[in-house]
Amino acid sequence: VLTATDNCGIPTVTSSEVRTSGLCPNSYTLTRTWIADDGCNNTTTHVQTITVVDTTAPTFVGTLPSDLTLECQDEIPTMAILTAIDNCGTASVASSEVITNGSCANSFVIVRTWIATDECGLTTTHTQTITVQDITAPTFVGTLPTDLTLECGDEVPQIAVLAAVDNCGLATVSSIETRTNGSCPNTYTLVRTWTATDECGLTSVHTQTITVVDTTAPTFVDTLPTDLTVECDSVPTIVELTATDNCGFAKVVSTEVRTDGNCPNNYTLLRTWTATDECGNTTVHTQTVTVQDTTAPEFVGTLPAK
Repeated sequence: VLTATDNCGIPTVTSSEVRTSGLCPNSYTLTRTWIADDGCNNTTTHVQTITVVDTTAPTFVGTLPSDLTLECQDEIPTMAILTAIDNCGTASVASSEVITNGSCANSFVIVRTWIATDECGLTTTHTQTITVQDITAPTFVGTLPTDLTLECGDEVPQIAVLAAVDNCGLATVSSIETRTNGSCPNTYTLVRTWTATDECGLTSVHTQTITVVDTTAPTFVDTLPTDLTVECDSVPTIVELTATDNCGFAKVVSTEVRTDGNCPNNYTLLRTWTATDECGNTTVHTQTVTVQDTTAPEFVGTLPAK
């Protein structure tokens, strides 16, 4: 409220205010005018111009979401609802989300943006980046096959079908078998490898080594010849023996060695049968035939009388 003085009396002061709107509710001009009038048409005018501008952006309220690095999609939080305040009035918040895919289903980046806007279009922006990275390899389920040492190929188990789980999704299991031959058909090594692979190509590997050895000698099938002591006319012929093997085939080879005694009809026969399997394991049986001439000769025909 303004007052004025006059040399001839007491003047009156009137005031007025004119508002000129700007581009937004909080941007305008106030023109205030005071007129002092002495009643004789003598006036004095004072004008005040108030320019109102909103130059302060709004401010978010509360704790803002921070950047995150996560393992899996199911760990991603829902998008937060943010609010904002403004020094001159109200503010609204709009949000958006942009996903940039990576090399696999569980590898991508989410950029979340919140924009607070006041009534004059001033903005404040907050951005949260969520990086999803699958860095954990899958895990096999159940009991895994252990290393084995076996006697024969027919004892080798079928290759197991393994399963695996992954913290972020599915996992598949593939298997291969590599055979390294040894020195004979029943001596070799099998290396079995199972590879579990998740959707992002991360792998876990399990290996089983099966060593197949043939250490068991073959077994004779027939009744084995025993040692004999016979006369020279009762020497049996050498018999043919057969043998079996736990891992395959076996063949039998026989030999006979004669050792002469003190006369042509006194001697010893050492008969040896050797059963050999496909890996060179052997079983040996021996028979000693002792030939002795203990029978005196007999006259032939009618003997002269005494």
